[in-house]
Amino acid sequence: MGQEQHATWGGRFSEEPAERMLRFSESVSFDARLARYDVRVNKAHSAMLCKIGILTAGERDAIHAGLDALEKRIEAGELSWDIRYEDVHMNLEQALTREVPAAAKLHTARSRNDQIATDMRLYFKDACGEIEEALTALLRVLVDLAERSRDVLVPGYTHLQRAQPVSLAHHWLAYAEMFGRDRDRFRTAARAANVCPLGSGALSGTTLPLDRAFVAEYLGFVDEAGRPCLTRNSMDAIADRDLFLDFAQACAVCGTHFSRVAEDMILWSSREFGFIELPDAYCTGSSLMPQKKNPDAMELLRGKAARLQGNLQTLFSLVKGLPFTYNRDLQEDKPPIFDSGDQTARSLEVLAGALSGCEIRAAVCREAVEDPLLLVTDVVDYLVQKGVPFREAHHLAGRLVRLAEEAGVPVNALPFDQVRGLHEAFAEDWTDVFDLERAMRHRTGVGMPGPEPVAAEIARWREALQS
Repeated sequence: MGQEQHATWGGRFSEEPAERMLRFSESVSFDARLARYDVRVNKAHSAMLCKIGILTAGERDAIHAGLDALEKRIEAGELSWDIRYEDVHMNLEQALTREVPAAAKLHTARSRNDQIATDMRLYFKDACGEIEEALTALLRVLVDLAERSRDVLVPGYTHLQRAQPVSLAHHWLAYAEMFGRDRDRFRTAARAANVCPLGSGALSGTTLPLDRAFVAEYLGFVDEAGRPCLTRNSMDAIADRDLFLDFAQACAVCGTHFSRVAEDMILWSSREFGFIELPDAYCTGSSLMPQKKNPDAMELLRGKAARLQGNLQTLFSLVKGLPFTYNRDLQEDKPPIFDSGDQTARSLEVLAGALSGCEIRAAVCREAVEDPLLLVTDVVDYLVQKGVPFREAHHLAGRLVRLAEEAGVPVNALPFDQVRGLHEAFAEDWTDVFDLERAMRHRTGVGMPGPEPVAAEIARWREALQS
């Protein structure tokens, strides 16, 4: 195979790697997707090498022209990735050097360790931005759904048992809160990624007079004031995988959220609930039973959530026992990261598409929420307002439920003399609490499902999503 194939490290060795070792150790099959970032890093590094006198201006320009040509070949799918060169960096360097001899100087004062660390930080900035856009699109769908369903009431559930009435809008906005926090997590990860490690070398930098600030500015690793953001310790810059964990955790938490929404949609679209009808485009049928309409998109979202959690656990296990600084184990950090980024973005797009096309079955919701038991807690409030201690009021309301069950009648149909016999605080108006409009109208506090706070939240989200 010759020295060319391992020009960055082959001089020390008298034997070429075994073929099975090449197949086992290569990473270009998955890190080739970093090629566009590697091209940018190569341009920045070569520009800096010219600035400090390692490259001439002509050599720098030739390298840049060669990189531009190489990038076009990559975009056109014309570059063949060779496992003999191990990774994306060596593949690009070898291809470039064949066309531009000056590229033999390109690896001066750097290691693949700080090179990949820089590539990955550029990837994280883009991936976080893509997922943030997907989250913003989903949030707009949820706010639109809330607007459409402001007057639709449904039972809220605890323990999957009917609990208290809420507006369907309030329910959609509850999901928005979750995904809003997810958006903040990815924004935080993007800020953490905005630090340039190039110049850290293999672990201890170099004796050459690098201008790390120049590279950082060239690649866009700058703060809001335009000042370069640099890693402060060369060993940590190479060993650090916190950003990988933060990103994977943000994906896993987001996956947990869209899985919970999916579970609700699976229940709500069942005949047993029937609150919504999912669009045909996001469902499938049965190969045997022609009547079936299966919520496959939602079920797959639950499965994707498990996958994202597994990727996070893979990364934790990968780094937990590694000594400083670089170890080849860390090559395996990229497949779970790429998978988490891809699956999170796709899952959010699917969820947004499915929800935007769902039909709200208002009549079914109305029937479900007419259950008077949903307002028994309001009876407790009624008694408390009449001076009955809460614990006693709670007990009295529970006795009302038991009496209704024993009599086989709705709780608000119990004879008044029987109700009055429980406690003198009950008056003829005690059944007023079973008026749903009254119940919702009285829920006026911040964060409650009454019409006014829900309208305020819709307006708040509309404004937030414009920025």
